Amino acid sequence: MDPAKPVDLPLAVAQWEDLRDRYRSLGHTVEVLEPHPELPDMVFAANGATVVDGRVLGARFAYPERVPEAAVHLDWFRDHGWSAVQEPLHINEGEGDFAVTASYLLAGRGFRASPLSHGEAQEFFGRPVIGLDLVDPRYYHLDTALAVLDDRADDVMYYPGAFSPGSRAVLRHLFPDALIATGRDAEALGLNAVSDGRHVLLPQAALGLLDPLRERGYEPIGMDLSELLKGGGSVKCCTQELRG
Repeated sequence: MDPAKPVDLPLAVAQWEDLRDRYRSLGHTVEVLEPHPELPDMVFAANGATVVDGRVLGARFAYPERVPEAAVHLDWFRDHGWSAVQEPLHINEGEGDFAVTASYLLAGRGFRASPLSHGEAQEFFGRPVIGLDLVDPRYYHLDTALAVLDDRADDVMYYPGAFSPGSRAVLRHLFPDALIATGRDAEALGLNAVSDGRHVLLPQAALGLLDPLRERGYEPIGMDLSELLKGGGSVKCCTQELRG
């Protein structure tokens, strides 16, 4: 967060509520974690866990300010009847570091997640994990550099400049038909998006992604989360997906 850009709290809340209401208008069920005033970054719910096939791998945060969030997320899952819940041994920041496709669990590393978390996730979920090296500090989480458009068809979009040469080659091999984002759209956090396989909610400033998404049959929905963007997150950062 840039202290020179103070957050307008009422506007940030209104923008968050607009995102919540948009999900509901599209037919999705939205669960809301009770906020803790001493944990302001909890608004970035994606970082609290990764959920695949009804199994929950918790987060272990890299920075002490966010460490208490992990227990809040795990307690919520246990209190709501999720039985396969594991507290991790190695640093991972939930869906900030992991992305789920039909065939793979993509896993970022380089700035936050420990590479050891990749093996831990593979053992827990029983899915092949593909490690991807992030090399640009502006894209310190995978969810700022890559978005899954359809987790039933291995359809993704990503910004090549965020990844090492070897990881770019892996992405080209695994996803030859991926949508390639420009640097301008990546800088607008256009890849910090959420897709249900039809609707793609993304930052409204990522204008260059709109037509390519429509050409692929998706319906892009621009969201104004400008106040939350000051804290470094947008649509995906605010959204943890519960895959039962």
